[in-house]
Amino acid sequence: MNESPRATLRQRLNQPGLVVAPGVFDMVSLRLADSFGFDALYMTGYGTVASHLGLPDAGLATYSDMVGRVTAMAGMARTPLIADADTGYGGLLNMRHTIRGYEAAGAAAIQLEDQEFPKKCGHTPGRRVIPMQDMVRKIKVAVESRTDPDFLIIARTDARTSLGLDEALRRAEAYAKAGADILFVESPESEEEMRRIGRSFDVPLLANMVERGRTPVLSREALESIGYKLAIFPVTALLAAVQAMTQVYGQLKAQGSSAGGSTPLYDFGALTQLMGFEDVWNFEKRHAETD
Repeated sequence: MNESPRATLRQRLNQPGLVVAPGVFDMVSLRLADSFGFDALYMTGYGTVASHLGLPDAGLATYSDMVGRVTAMAGMARTPLIADADTGYGGLLNMRHTIRGYEAAGAAAIQLEDQEFPKKCGHTPGRRVIPMQDMVRKIKVAVESRTDPDFLIIARTDARTSLGLDEALRRAEAYAKAGADILFVESPESEEEMRRIGRSFDVPLLANMVERGRTPVLSREALESIGYKLAIFPVTALLAAVQAMTQVYGQLKAQGSSAGGSTPLYDFGALTQLMGFEDVWNFEKRHAETD
């Protein structure tokens, strides 16, 4: 019997080397990233809210919005899916409900943060955090609410930007003691700050690589040397896709046609195959009506 994606991810995190998790934000990006053989995929809150609702990642998406996306993505992916769950969508009872819902939806890991509600994207200004002990209680509820011990709890602190790195480290330590499996100190602002984080913990650490965000984007080798175990690239593919679409739409607006366009295009036949049309055609052949 094949082991579950959760057990696969937990075992991988215990092995040498950095786990790279690209961001996925809709079902096309999910299908495509799933075909590459990554160790994990990351359902980005920023990208998922943008693609699903057309809104900013500012606490506007509800639990129902997001658990539906987790269900769809985890149900299709062969790769373990790490899913953003913001603040847990409320108080302690909401946290229990969120943990049970994301676990039932098939996520391999859930990311929870200590921001005030409504939360904001981690690389934007104006974020405020709840008292540390309130988040400790949330993490304890999250840990006790899961039924599968391989369902990983990622605890994120956003304290660095508003309260400084010392407070962020103090919070991360408390969250580890509360039972978090992975620590996520959001928005360190230099490589030296990242190295200080790496020296501070034996718990697996997550690096958030956002191009032109607050944190420097480092190489795999640099992240490993610092001590990071998991690196997410939440918006890299989304930024590339929006840039390409901007060029295509600009070409259509200016020229009235795609003829002569310079934007590289994915092969239509390959996209048809990626989206599963071959299964449809084979089904139709098997069940074709005959005279």
